[in-house]
Amino acid sequence: MILQNYYSIKFIEDHLSFLDQTKLPLSEVYVDTDDYERIAIAIEKLELRGAPLIGISAAFALALSFKNVSTNQLDHFNKVYNRLASTRPTAVNLFYSLDRMKKVFQAITDFSKTYQTLLDEAVAIYNFEEHCSNKMAEYGFNIFTKKFNVLTHCNTGSLATAGFGTAFAVIKKAFDEGYVNHVYVDETRPLLQGLRLTSYELEKNGIPFSVQTDSMAAVLMQQGKVDLVITGADRIALNGDSANKVGTYNLAVLCNYHNIPFYIAAPTTTIDRKIPTGADIEIEYRNSSEILSINGNQIADLKIKTFSPAFDVTPSHLIKGIITEEDIYFFPYNFIR
Repeated sequence: MILQNYYSIKFIEDHLSFLDQTKLPLSEVYVDTDDYERIAIAIEKLELRGAPLIGISAAFALALSFKNVSTNQLDHFNKVYNRLASTRPTAVNLFYSLDRMKKVFQAITDFSKTYQTLLDEAVAIYNFEEHCSNKMAEYGFNIFTKKFNVLTHCNTGSLATAGFGTAFAVIKKAFDEGYVNHVYVDETRPLLQGLRLTSYELEKNGIPFSVQTDSMAAVLMQQGKVDLVITGADRIALNGDSANKVGTYNLAVLCNYHNIPFYIAAPTTTIDRKIPTGADIEIEYRNSSEILSINGNQIADLKIKTFSPAFDVTPSHLIKGIITEEDIYFFPYNFIR
């Protein structure tokens, strides 16, 4: 088997090193920085992406901002906190991580140790997400009763979190145990996370796959080539409604029609316990250029009006199960209450 020889993020000698995902798969470019603003921009530009990884990155950014700050620490914390919180509105992991950092900061009594204290918490957040990845893989493996053909959407591997990922970790575990025959990968328009990133990770891990456009998933299901669909999530409401990369709702509807199990894998940090339903999830809308251009190359008149939500919300009754680091839960998802 081909082993991974890349990483999404590492903390090295008081700097954050991360793989610029916008350059993949044609080139592997790592960025080294201790500038929180550079990390904030990386999150906005999707150089760093994936709900858990956004939270991890923001935690390290907040810690790094205190490397050389000794006075007016409260004002500085609030400024950096608000800047990072403004980067991406939908993924709840960002706010989970920032709020953990805030609680730790508010408990500090020796302000000469602020940097190290916040850095320790950022490392703890990373380690927890890695733990979640491992446990999701273990629980998720239980949904495989035979050798399946699996379809997935967007990217849910190491490029999206710590460890081997969320849905990707489940797929990898099942493949390693001999229960995955083939993985079908939605290209995931408009930013092609499936084509660029998931195919990159599948290849790195020696898992057989093919890529199709998002609109071709229905044909695969019609022809009986898909046994199971599993995706990640960026925010889960109290009733189990789940926001994920736009195109996920399409898959859930198709699975419902074709009687194919549709699962989501996400850590409990993705559950937003403050909102009752998916109607309360704020959906991020992206610039029209992401539809009208590919990799910076214009493919249509930039004056064309576009509709470009980054996410959609899948109603909980269409989700057969939500795989977390605690267990697999099923509709009506009373575990969240």
